[in-house]
Amino acid sequence: MDLTSDQIEILAQAFFLFFAVGFLAQLIDGALGMAYGVISSSVLLAFGVPPAHASAVIHAAETFTTAASGASHLAHRNIDWRLFLRLAPAGIVGGAIGAYLLTGFDATFIKAIVIAYLGVLGGWMLVRALRAMREEPPEIKHVVPLGVVGGFLDASGGGGWGPIVTSTLLGRGHPPRFVIGSVNAAEFLVALSISATFVWTIVTGRFVFEGGWFGAGAALAGLIGGGLIAAPLAGYVTKIVPARALLGGAAVLVIGLALWQGFQLWPRLLDYPITAQLLGFTAR
Repeated sequence: MDLTSDQIEILAQAFFLFFAVGFLAQLIDGALGMAYGVISSSVLLAFGVPPAHASAVIHAAETFTTAASGASHLAHRNIDWRLFLRLAPAGIVGGAIGAYLLTGFDATFIKAIVIAYLGVLGGWMLVRALRAMREEPPEIKHVVPLGVVGGFLDASGGGGWGPIVTSTLLGRGHPPRFVIGSVNAAEFLVALSISATFVWTIVTGRFVFEGGWFGAGAALAGLIGGGLIAAPLAGYVTKIVPARALLGGAAVLVIGLALWQGFQLWPRLLDYPITAQLLGFTAR
């Protein structure tokens, strides 16, 4: 398929836009342990990309950016290996299931539940950051279920591994440096499993990438390029920034993203008959 000069110009603009998005999203994600998927998916969805397509593109990009981010955290010794070895396999299982199911159903209500959860958890994290922090060694008792849920929601919602897993561990009082480093390193394997699942659904015909291949390619290239440049900086930022500042920044980010995603999702929820029924029931 030959491209016209106007189409090439549009693709170039898309590339540089997503280059900037990828850079900022990865810098925030690498330093705070969350938000790459949420930020990237918000932009893609705003441009009319269907949720499953957005998730596929984002996780393809994350296989590159999370590898670079994980290497940066490894170099700065930000990884707790006990935490990593439990999170990674659990996230792989949850992510593969979420990616497979996303290609067959609407994830609107799942996203609504995630948004509500993040809003409450973000408020709790902010309270902890404003008070004197008492850091505790990472408790690994409930890490495996958390990893499964985080991987599932990450794949089905286009982003959520960091906000769910990092926020929960930080809310328990674990040292931010090692939580963020371990979660980022595990995210590479989670993104790889999700991407592999999407490829399998395409090969088997379950998932059809309808149109927009060139646009998706430009977005993917931009996200990868910007993310790879930002990733090496993130590990250093995590190492030098005080723990309370990291937790406070993560809390504000989680609350802001929850509000933003909630405002975006609310009109879609109103289209569902069950929402109208619930609103009518509460109004009585």
